[in-house]
Amino acid sequence: MLAATAAGIVIAVVDDWRNGVRTISGALGFAALLRLLLPDRDAGMLAVRHRLLDVGILAALAVTLFVLAISIPEQPV
Repeated sequence: MLAATAAGIVIAVVDDWRNGVRTISGALGFAALLRLLLPDRDAGMLAVRHRLLDVGILAALAVTLFVLAISIPEQPV
């Protein structure tokens, strides 16, 4: 998860920021899926609170970032 998020940050800095934010959003969505499917002892740092609360927070962040990335209009240079 850290590697995917770091890759998203690098993409945002070097290339198009929208692609970087989408990559981070995908990493958060994948983290939510892993938290939902893995048992607590295997979830590691993804297990912070109760399972459904963790999944809800991660999924909400993923959706919010994705929607923001696609909804902000292009700015003229």
